[in-house]
Amino acid sequence: MLKKQDMSKRDQIGFYSLDDPVPQEHLLRDIDKYVDFNFIYELVEDKYDENNGRPSLDPVLLIKLPLIQYLYGIKSMRQTIKDIEVNVAYRWFLGLDMKDSVPHFSTFGKNYSRRFRGTDIFEQIFYGVLDQCVGAQLVDTSEVFVDGTHIKAHANNKKYESTDVTEESLFYIKSLQEEVEKDREKRLKKPLKRKIGSDLKVKKKKVSTTDNESGWFHKGEHKQVFAYATQVACDKNGWVLGYTTHPGNQHDSRTFIFLYDKLKSHFTLDKLIMDAGYKTPGIAHKLFEDDLIPVFPYKRPMTKKGFFKKYDYVYDEYFDRYICPNMKTLNYTTTNREGYKEYKSNPNDCSSCPFITSCTESKNKTKLIMRHLWEDEMERCEDIRHSLGMKQLYGIRKQTIERLFGTAKEFHGLRYTNMIGKEKMHMKIGLTFACLNIKKLAKILKLRDQKDSIFFAYFCVLIQK
Repeated sequence: MLKKQDMSKRDQIGFYSLDDPVPQEHLLRDIDKYVDFNFIYELVEDKYDENNGRPSLDPVLLIKLPLIQYLYGIKSMRQTIKDIEVNVAYRWFLGLDMKDSVPHFSTFGKNYSRRFRGTDIFEQIFYGVLDQCVGAQLVDTSEVFVDGTHIKAHANNKKYESTDVTEESLFYIKSLQEEVEKDREKRLKKPLKRKIGSDLKVKKKKVSTTDNESGWFHKGEHKQVFAYATQVACDKNGWVLGYTTHPGNQHDSRTFIFLYDKLKSHFTLDKLIMDAGYKTPGIAHKLFEDDLIPVFPYKRPMTKKGFFKKYDYVYDEYFDRYICPNMKTLNYTTTNREGYKEYKSNPNDCSSCPFITSCTESKNKTKLIMRHLWEDEMERCEDIRHSLGMKQLYGIRKQTIERLFGTAKEFHGLRYTNMIGKEKMHMKIGLTFACLNIKKLAKILKLRDQKDSIFFAYFCVLIQK
């Protein structure tokens, strides 16, 4: 039997509670029950005047607006407000009834400009949520996974200027210079002349005229775009522990120290699991200096095809020299500014060597091998890599940090941004990862309550028997 919908119900008047249309299993119900947002009032207390001005919009409601946007991957605040106007669950979560007017889409932007710009309020919100995860005894920082990902910037790839940009000095440059001076003094070498600004390198780089705080990103077969990079850390259970924001053209090994300092200030660390981009002598030296265990993967030697790898040359620690595959020696010559000890072969040995075509293309028939002053730390990293269980531990990365990036980009709008400027980008990244922790916290605490209620019911049945 064909039935037609009665459209007159649109004009029907009834008495309903706003709580009725929201499903009991709705995610926002779980978040409202298990996540406490009242800590936001204390964070913004000094941003409002208690005696002057009109009554403000509830700060918690104000922060919940972008949380809804990033929680559901809505593209813009304008679209978020449109969705809130017609979505009963969103209104319920914000504490608005059907007659309350939804804030204008520019409300959050104006409050950001007037109250929150230049502050770390959104990072404090992230850590406020994380503190609740820690309080629920869900976070384990004994094994921390660190990685970086890129987010496409809101910048036209064809609008840029080629500008001389000064790179920041490496975080370990001072300690490395001291090591170089000590090594040269021990070997009776003249001290290197100090050059003013020698640790600051100037390079020609593309700078966007749309967003000059982004960076030109090109990796492998990836499309070349202006982008931002974020360094993120999580534990083995997938809880985001910290994040930093940088231009997309800065390498992970340079930006690592900013995230590492944040992690050290908030948590007690034991093992740091990172990919090959972080496998540098400076990072290894820093982690061993702080009594931490770095877990790195195998890194393929950057050698031309058909030539001997560096591991084909045996280092003789006693005589401080290298021995080549033809059993000839490469002796120490000097220690350069970058902290590398240089070992060179005898041209007379190389000129008659049958392996020279697989060894060097040097015109003067001399093979050069460089060994970093902190090479011992790199060898310790290799020993750790071959230790029992470390390969399996590194394999967990795809279930933790890489899964976080995939979820954030696919479902929470972190693949690209419509915001301009590093500060706004830092806010977006912080609130997005706060949303991931919020969603995870609400679901786990709900499951915990369900298990407790089942156990309690079973216990009551046992008592009755």
